[in-house]
Amino acid sequence: MIDADPVAGRNYPKTWVQFQDWFASEDACASYLEKLRWPGGFCCPACGVRDAPVRASRRRLVCRSCTHQCSVTAGTIFDKTRTPLRVWFAAAWQITSQKHGVSALGLQRVLGLSSYQTAWAMLHRFRRAMVRLQREKLAGTVEVDEAYLPLSRGPGVKVKRVSSKAHNNSHLVVIAVAVEVHDPKGFGRIRIHRVQGPTIDALIPFVRENVMPGATIRTDGSAIYGPLKHDGFGHEPFVQLGTDIPAHVSLPGVHRVISLLKRWLLGTHQGAVDPKHVDYYLDEFAFRFNRRSSRSRGMLFYRLLQQSAATTPATYANIRDNDHPSRAEPRITHLVELNG
Repeated sequence: MIDADPVAGRNYPKTWVQFQDWFASEDACASYLEKLRWPGGFCCPACGVRDAPVRASRRRLVCRSCTHQCSVTAGTIFDKTRTPLRVWFAAAWQITSQKHGVSALGLQRVLGLSSYQTAWAMLHRFRRAMVRLQREKLAGTVEVDEAYLPLSRGPGVKVKRVSSKAHNNSHLVVIAVAVEVHDPKGFGRIRIHRVQGPTIDALIPFVRENVMPGATIRTDGSAIYGPLKHDGFGHEPFVQLGTDIPAHVSLPGVHRVISLLKRWLLGTHQGAVDPKHVDYYLDEFAFRFNRRSSRSRGMLFYRLLQQSAATTPATYANIRDNDHPSRAEPRITHLVELNG
């Protein structure tokens, strides 16, 4: 069973010095990853039998029941990687130990990677592991709003403009934001998705997917959110037209989150985020925001590796072309128990 309450110094390192002691070799990294992937003991990905495997050369694990051969990295984001696990683990530590994250260029420099593309792909693989498919929906009182992100593909990359009347709309990405609001003050978890536009067909499904029925939804006065009352949600619209109350006072949660998101994109990533890949930057921001109260950076490292071991692989071509491999059902963890 996955440890729901991991302990610093026992389940994950507390400091960088301890990190270096724990993961001084490839074997140490592989052993740690194996415990994260199969906390109840090795489980064959082919037949589902749980039993101690035969350990062959090149760290291959052979199932005693069906003789299927696999490795601890097969079927994870580390699948078929030529980068040592020590470098992957160091990258995960850098990503989670820095409060605002790290850019691909910064990761390349700190790890001494010869290729910017390698650092960029590593970051995107980790981002694909930052969101659990079965995560709990938001509950209670939830603010919902939409916003526009002005993005740039970075220097030297030409952006095709739709027309002279587009006003750089090809650089704008529409996002939907939902924020739990605590009483009397404070914010809880958030959800951020890219949407096709500020329309009923885009925003109502976003709310249904991310908020528990019965929750109270606070929005602006837009008619877009009208159907919410028919979906089992309480709806509190705040009409801005004709009032002296500014929007950031009526809906402080979403405006705070949107402001922090834009500042993060401009600060850590210098605003050079390809709109094609923005979904995973949003996942990283949500991962960080939802764990902002964590007392230990090591805990974030633990959670990131834990989810990386349960996330299906993606090739460099998948990431470059923004191709989303089909997300399989949660991996079989046990079907048959063998004693002895």
